[in-house]
Amino acid sequence: MPRKLIKRYLPDRHAIGQYKPLKIFGRLLHDPNLWHLNRNSTSGAVAVGLFLAFMPIPFQMLPAAALAIMLRLNLPLAVALVWVTNPLTIPPLFYFCYRIGAWVIGYVGDDMAFAWSWEWFRLQLGQVWEPFLIGSSIVASFSALLGYFGMRTLWRWRVMREWENRKKARAKNRAAQRRQMSSRSTQRSQVHLKNRAE
Repeated sequence: MPRKLIKRYLPDRHAIGQYKPLKIFGRLLHDPNLWHLNRNSTSGAVAVGLFLAFMPIPFQMLPAAALAIMLRLNLPLAVALVWVTNPLTIPPLFYFCYRIGAWVIGYVGDDMAFAWSWEWFRLQLGQVWEPFLIGSSIVASFSALLGYFGMRTLWRWRVMREWENRKKARAKNRAAQRRQMSSRSTQRSQVHLKNRAE
């Protein structure tokens, strides 16, 4: 199971509890189910974190924590994944969302020359908000579905691989025990034959 890999990179319970905006959840953060890693809590947390990462809302960690608490998902993973969009990745990812939305609704933007003015900003924002929000919703939904089913598939694959490894190890141990038992019985037979011969 990818439990060890995920635990290695997740913040611990104490670090999350000390984050001031999350203190509004108070005692709810003490629910042990929010800190366990299993296939359901992990895949759900990945979906919530990736969905909110692509939504253009401020303070994405708060809705991620609220959804993780309501749905009883892994809290650290849901909160950590909203940082897929960070100050370095927001411009290219949100531009990608805008391009997806523009393509879906067939919007061809005007090539308006850049100007440092509120009027320019207001006009541009008025033109791009619809394709941007549609594209963000599409990319968020797609990444959440991909993350959810990808994590479930990865988890299942790892479990199956561990079962196969255990099965091979058991077969190897059984074969070694059989060889050992057959060598003992051969030794006993030889001793018995030797005693008969004498």
